Amino acid sequence: MSKKIKIDQDKCVGCGLCVTACHESVIGMVEGKATVLNENYCDGLGNCLPVCPTKAISFEGVEVEVQPLACGCPGTHSKMIERDVPQQDTVATQATHLNQWPVQIKLVPVNAPYFQNAKLLISADCCAYAYGNFHNDYMKNRITLIGCPKLDDGDYTEKLTEIIKTNELKSIVIARMSVPCCAGLENAVKNALLKSGKMIPFQIVTISTEGEINT
Repeated sequence: MSKKIKIDQDKCVGCGLCVTACHESVIGMVEGKATVLNENYCDGLGNCLPVCPTKAISFEGVEVEVQPLACGCPGTHSKMIERDVPQQDTVATQATHLNQWPVQIKLVPVNAPYFQNAKLLISADCCAYAYGNFHNDYMKNRITLIGCPKLDDGDYTEKLTEIIKTNELKSIVIARMSVPCCAGLENAVKNALLKSGKMIPFQIVTISTEGEINT
């Protein structure tokens, strides 16, 4: 279930703590009040929730409880307990098209037999959750590497450069979400291609937070 951020303007005191906590620039200050500016960029992690002193921020589709720690300190010393609302829909089980292990960019070896003459998919890990037919449409007949440039430490460029230089690849598909933080993955692949000195056909697929392919 998607999470839509809501801000109660009557409770907001205009402290601006949520603006600083939000890394996606979803929230901004308008006329002295915190306001949702770019709802579609919200990643749903809820970094803004524990810093709000008046609990003016909430998410639709999820039950959220903010509790103070034992010290009783307010603000960033709070912790968030999040309980997802159960889904009622039943989804038929589909066959996996994962062709190798591991899949995390930071865990895969630079040189492995499955890389030779492979079609490579380099994907943000959120894509498989946002796009329901991701296995059939993108992972099938490809070697899949996943990562999150926002949560993983460091840059993928050096590792991807070595993979591209060391192995003979047929093509590369870059799958990313439409949110700004995914630009880090796209840039890392493009920079790796430049540093490798190889001319390999590549394609960029952008998936919206609603699970649609952006053209």
